[in-house]
Amino acid sequence: MIHSTSAEGRPVVAILTTSHPVKQFRGNRRNFRDLIRAGGELGCLVYVVTVRDLRLEETDIIGYVPGPGRRNWNTEIMPLPQVVYNRIPSREQESKPAVLRKIGELLEHPSIRLFNPRFFNKWDLFEWLKGSRATARHVPETRKLRSAATLKALLKNHSSLYLKPEAGKAGKGIMRLKYVPDHPLPYRLQVQSGQRHLTYKAASMERLWNRISRERGQERYIVQQAIDLSSYRGRPFDLRVLVQKNGRGVWGVTGIGARLAGARSITTHVPRGGSIEEPGKLLDNVFGAEKSAAILRSVPAAALLIARQIERASASALGEMSMDLGVDREGGLWFFEANSRPMKFDEPPIRRLSLERIIQYSRHLAGHPIEARR
Repeated sequence: MIHSTSAEGRPVVAILTTSHPVKQFRGNRRNFRDLIRAGGELGCLVYVVTVRDLRLEETDIIGYVPGPGRRNWNTEIMPLPQVVYNRIPSREQESKPAVLRKIGELLEHPSIRLFNPRFFNKWDLFEWLKGSRATARHVPETRKLRSAATLKALLKNHSSLYLKPEAGKAGKGIMRLKYVPDHPLPYRLQVQSGQRHLTYKAASMERLWNRISRERGQERYIVQQAIDLSSYRGRPFDLRVLVQKNGRGVWGVTGIGARLAGARSITTHVPRGGSIEEPGKLLDNVFGAEKSAAILRSVPAAALLIARQIERASASALGEMSMDLGVDREGGLWFFEANSRPMKFDEPPIRRLSLERIIQYSRHLAGHPIEARR
């Protein structure tokens, strides 16, 4: 039996995902449970809805809420939402015609507000940030990877490069190229496959390009100068910054974490062997307490500049993003990545505040604002 739930004057927020043939819907169920609980605590009705069930011409639709036990979800009749929080789980799902069509309808709907309409493309991000002098200084030299000539041109100025898929996620498909002059095999290509890291050596650019072409397949790539990152006990690290809008619709930094690269890993991503660390500990070790504190004070200003420029240049309604910022050996900050569907931060204080911010911003969009805690 399907029950009907009334909003009873509360703002109504739907978490948008896609349907699953066996498990009702896709996505991180634990994250959805946390959001629904946070919504209840802050006076919102929050539920999960699939693209298929979000029928915009209806006043009541099918939604999902947690049932008894840790795995059960109940199907209920829900009022049409005022705000839609987009959690389509993958680029593959997002690219489906039915999903694209629904996102377009939501963006044009007169009484529903959707935020974070699409995943970011890496090339777009760097182009957007190069469009402002204030953010361009945080961007490594970046080009589209079109041919071996692109690599030759960049290797004239940089001895090490990163090759990244434009639509990559969590470090998948990233390669690192090093050029070692005066060596019979001067080109060293490190390839990350799961948690395995393989190195190919090549005598010529032609052989190197053949290997790169096999590795990347049909995917579009960018190529980027490698930044000489600060390291802790011989392992490079970067900072993860969560930026969200608050209950007044204003960007703020929710939290700053750090990710330390795994042994022999070419990225700091946790699924590729990286670990979660405390930023102050890593920075103190490299720079000492005084300079470490100054670097950490500079991170929020840089992150907010970047978030505002991405929102402005993308012409999208955004409510949150995570970003990866590298710290070079002089303490300079470099932008590497932004994600419009952030994975949850494991640091408990950041996690708690991130849930509150999503609900506070949703209330703001629904016209029922409450003051943010901080």
